[in-house]
Amino acid sequence: MKSRKTKPLPVGQFSTWLSRFRKALKNETGVNVKCGDCNACCRSSQFIHIKPEETGTIARIDNRLLFPAPGLPKGNMVLGYDKNGCCPMLREGQCSIYEDRPITCRNYDCRIFAAAGIDAGGKEKKLVDQQVRRWIFKYKDKLDRRQHSAVMAAAEFLKENTTIFPAGSVSGNPGQLAILAIKCYNVFLRPGLLRNNKETAQMIISAVKNFDKDLR
Repeated sequence: MKSRKTKPLPVGQFSTWLSRFRKALKNETGVNVKCGDCNACCRSSQFIHIKPEETGTIARIDNRLLFPAPGLPKGNMVLGYDKNGCCPMLREGQCSIYEDRPITCRNYDCRIFAAAGIDAGGKEKKLVDQQVRRWIFKYKDKLDRRQHSAVMAAAEFLKENTTIFPAGSVSGNPGQLAILAIKCYNVFLRPGLLRNNKETAQMIISAVKNFDKDLR
């Protein structure tokens, strides 16, 4: 008999999840993840980006816990983690500022790793990986399966070909890589049309630009 920590968690139809997540990325509306009692992402050495307009969030956090976000305009902050890898806002297993939690947290969805077919990254993310392995997608038709295969193919291509992209545009960070794959998955829907790696990279860059230009 499987324990609660290994019991499969149904996500639903892949194409429905994919559409909703892409919409959440565009509008920063947050995602609805049935986390239950899981708080793995809060205990996995995550740096949390907080934008300057998130005044309600900033007001709830001790200034000593925030520091300027590297490479971003003034006012962008980062919330770190304690010596155990836990978010300092995690109290007694729950977020102490849940109603005012950062947009980064609202948009976090560990199902992106299941969609991309990759691990969350390293031993610090082992708790997240345990949860990721529980997510199970459903496939209504061939398009569902093609879309999932395309996301995984995009993630694999990005991971294996980082050097052919402009410097810094493809990160080795698994979370950022998975999100990039979700943004450009349509490039891999018809793999028979792909030619060489450089042309594919250019198609990915265009797909990501088209996705990002619609961000609100």
